[in-house]
Amino acid sequence: MEVKLESEIARTEYPGRGIVIGLSKDGKTAVTAYFIMGRSENSRNRVFVTEGEGIRTQAFDPAKLSDPSLIIYAPVRVLGKNTIVTNGDQTDTVYEGMSKGLTFEQSLKSRTFEPDAPNFTPRISGLLHVEDKKFDYSMSILKSDDGDSSCHNRYTFTYENPKKGTARFIHTYEDNGNPLPSFKGEPVAVTLPEGSIDNVTDAIWKSLNQDNKVSLFVRFINIEDGTYETRIVNKNK
Repeated sequence: MEVKLESEIARTEYPGRGIVIGLSKDGKTAVTAYFIMGRSENSRNRVFVTEGEGIRTQAFDPAKLSDPSLIIYAPVRVLGKNTIVTNGDQTDTVYEGMSKGLTFEQSLKSRTFEPDAPNFTPRISGLLHVEDKKFDYSMSILKSDDGDSSCHNRYTFTYENPKKGTARFIHTYEDNGNPLPSFKGEPVAVTLPEGSIDNVTDAIWKSLNQDNKVSLFVRFINIEDGTYETRIVNKNK
């Protein structure tokens, strides 16, 4: 049973990083969103900036950046008819793999979860494909087996001819905790907010926990011609 995207986001104090992909109610627009949250000063010291057709994370105050290894990356890149959205530098892995003819799933075979014990943060990824007035998408999560870092669990979910007005939502953590518990199960089926890209962006941003939210990216892709609109919201200004 579907729930509202806003309700699903708001029920969790700390979902971590999240990816939303789906189809607008009128069936004309492929919708995606990516948000980041942070508990530490290093994680919160970030903004999204435009880079080419995608975006990159950047330190808001470079003097406070203590470790860039897992927080500075390109979450969104575009390769032809494909838009890649991830929570880490596996964006580049997917981009390079698909450039060489590999599939989304094959490209991620070389990656696992993040090396941030004891959390072992899952790597979540999404791929939107818009071509010939058609839209389909895939989502992936690479994670440990309930915190056992010797076990690598890989899940890929593919959505062909997606339902209008519906999206799938996947995030890194079930909720707050020490260590942080990894997301479980399939991407959650959610009802997208209606209206313009500004309405959707506002609805998602307001649903995120006020203390922990950092940045949000939203993109609407016109399925008819592939053109797109983008919105970026940063807590740090």
